[in-house]
Amino acid sequence: MLTKRVIACLDVRDGRVVKGVQFVDIVDAGDPAELAHRHAAAGADEIVLLDITATHEGRGTLLDTVKRAAARLFVPFTVGGGIRSAEDAAAVFDAGADKVSINSSAIARPELIGEIGGSFGAQAVIVAIDARRGDRGAEDAEVFVSGGRKATGLRVVDWAREAEERGAGEILLTSMDTDGMRSGFDCELTAMVSSAVQIPVIASGGAGTAGHFVDVFGRGKADAALAASIFHFGVTDSRELKAELQRAGVAVRLPC
Repeated sequence: MLTKRVIACLDVRDGRVVKGVQFVDIVDAGDPAELAHRHAAAGADEIVLLDITATHEGRGTLLDTVKRAAARLFVPFTVGGGIRSAEDAAAVFDAGADKVSINSSAIARPELIGEIGGSFGAQAVIVAIDARRGDRGAEDAEVFVSGGRKATGLRVVDWAREAEERGAGEILLTSMDTDGMRSGFDCELTAMVSSAVQIPVIASGGAGTAGHFVDVFGRGKADAALAASIFHFGVTDSRELKAELQRAGVAVRLPC
């Protein structure tokens, strides 16, 4: 049986980890390198670092921050934000990343997915989708870009399918409606995307309890689930979370 992955996310702005609610009300959470090491040591299967203002500010990824975090990690490390070309991806890999996450740049130029995958392998390319459904049904959830600031008019499921066809190795699906709320993942939307593609889907947005993870791995059909604030602010850590998941019958890799 394949194990489910628990992923810790670091949203970085100005070299610091921050966290908000529904992409606003941002507060400081700490140093990226220190938090990355702490979460990995506590049992996170992977670390994701997202430079959340790189695209909006029209700049590249903060490579020094990536290097500092990568130097202290021993688990797979994904980096996103400001990656607009295969050359940008190469620089992030050189800084220590194992995978890259692309979002706005993939919408602007979908062939970028295949360009990065062709050079570094599909397993190294994650397409991140920021989704907002508002009062619409999951089937009509819309893709947003530029850190959730701009609507695209694209339906989430349609874009997920295209991303897979173009060579994405995974989908990182963030519900903007539940982000930071700690009220549970959007399992309906996650299940819809998971059923529409053959590649792994990482659920993001809304983690608050172990039960929420159990729900998204079961009803949501997610292959992995990502959280930020519950880890940063001491609600739980991956070791405690995985012990609860195992008791609930979810197959996970237990930390040593």
